[in-house]
Amino acid sequence: MPKIDNTCIYEVLVNEKQSSAADIHITGAKAASLTGQRKVSNMSEEETTSSNIFYYNLAWRAVITLSAVCLALFLLIVILVLVLRWYVRRRTKNVFPHLKSTVGKNTSFKPVVVGFFHPYCNAGGGGERVLWTGIRALQKRYDFVKCVVYTGDSGVMSSDILSRAKERFNISLPQPVEFVFLNNRQWVEANSFPYFTLLGQSLGSLWLGWEALTRYVPDIFLDTMGYAFTLPLFKYIGGCHVGCYVHYPTISTDMLARVGDHTATYNNAAFISSSRLLSGGKLLYYHLFAMLYGLAGRCSDVIMVNSTWTYGHVVSIWGQKDLTTIVYPPCDTKSFLEIPIKDESSKPDVETIVSVGQFRPEKDHPLQLKSFFEFLSHRPASEKCRFKLILVGSVRNEEDNNRVKSLKQFAAELGIKRHVIFALNVSFSDLKAYLAQATIGLHTMWNEHFGIGVVECQAAGCIALAHDSGGPKMDIVIDWDDKPTGFLADDAKSYARAMETIFSLQPLERRAICENARKNVARFSEAKFESGFLQCTEQLFIKT
Repeated sequence: MPKIDNTCIYEVLVNEKQSSAADIHITGAKAASLTGQRKVSNMSEEETTSSNIFYYNLAWRAVITLSAVCLALFLLIVILVLVLRWYVRRRTKNVFPHLKSTVGKNTSFKPVVVGFFHPYCNAGGGGERVLWTGIRALQKRYDFVKCVVYTGDSGVMSSDILSRAKERFNISLPQPVEFVFLNNRQWVEANSFPYFTLLGQSLGSLWLGWEALTRYVPDIFLDTMGYAFTLPLFKYIGGCHVGCYVHYPTISTDMLARVGDHTATYNNAAFISSSRLLSGGKLLYYHLFAMLYGLAGRCSDVIMVNSTWTYGHVVSIWGQKDLTTIVYPPCDTKSFLEIPIKDESSKPDVETIVSVGQFRPEKDHPLQLKSFFEFLSHRPASEKCRFKLILVGSVRNEEDNNRVKSLKQFAAELGIKRHVIFALNVSFSDLKAYLAQATIGLHTMWNEHFGIGVVECQAAGCIALAHDSGGPKMDIVIDWDDKPTGFLADDAKSYARAMETIFSLQPLERRAICENARKNVARFSEAKFESGFLQCTEQLFIKT
């Protein structure tokens, strides 16, 4: 049996003991470390909890403070509105005292006064036809209604305004109308605001609206010219029931698209459309303005629009689909339908193209001159003298007058001056005479809201040649009974081609288009407008 070495055994035992002690030391150190970590973790959790409570309290205080500020501002606005309402009522209480009561068959009663905000009531355009036809409809329907017109035509007598309505539109009113002549109309004119025109004119309409409100407060307020920012003014400060007839939205999604696409137009200068930075800034400005425009429009109790195109844009921006109704504007189709369709068994010595519309930049009269020049350039020299372009329209102010001068100069530059006639501020009888002789009724406005001039041309027996957009495209120059009622174009070349096509039609082909167009325009009669207008405004009388 081998001998066991005690020394070796001792060393082994000592090493095991030392190893066990080291393990115990390490385990203790780990425990101490874990304990320290737990303490640090607990302290961190306590600090986090404390921090969360602090920020929660801070946020809660901020919410309470902000709510208090908002409540205070709301109360301040309410008080301000009530004070201003008291002020305008007190200021205007003695205006038109004869409108405070009226005598009926057996008793006297307080009439309902309807105020029409129409700063250019003497302009003689399609918007003015809406105004006078609407007033006539209310006067014929209600014996208790009295009408007041807010106008900026301060240099004209009331009798002259009514005479012009009779002369231009063949409209006579069955009852008297009161006029409130405003002195600050210049603040809604575009030339007062070379930059930020939309915002400037809208703020200007607030100022003009305030002048109107402090001159007389009606029971019902109707904006018939498109100044939406007057609606909250008369609704909240005037305490009126408010409605509007929108001919053309102040801003549309198409305008936003053109700025976004960098397209240069009369209201989007080339230096802006060619710059990404400036276009981006203008697009932001347009979006902010559209938001304000929508807020103002939502104040209206009744919204009437004049076409499918306008309906789409107003509903998109104002968001009041249930309150919005299409009421096609009144077109004097009856008077124009009396004009016999031309007998073209033999070619006339002179073929005329007639344009009917105010001399405003959006009407794009330069495109008419360019199109006519393009058409003549493809005619033999011996035939050019057979064609005339007649521009019929009203001139409202010096700005319009300067625009006519510019158009005359442009016609001279194109070399077609002797082929172009400018017929300014013509009477209704003269307008009928021009249309009776015309072969083509010309229209060139991009995204025209409706196009009363196009309807008048069709009713008079002219072949309509209109812009391929807006109301003419969607409502007027459409197929009727699956047959054409006119032609559409969108640039000088396409207009010239259409002119060539129309003048080359056989007499029977021309007559078929004219007769079909006349069937179509029956939808735009004064009777149809009056029915729709009365149906919509009836809601305002129910609330009064």
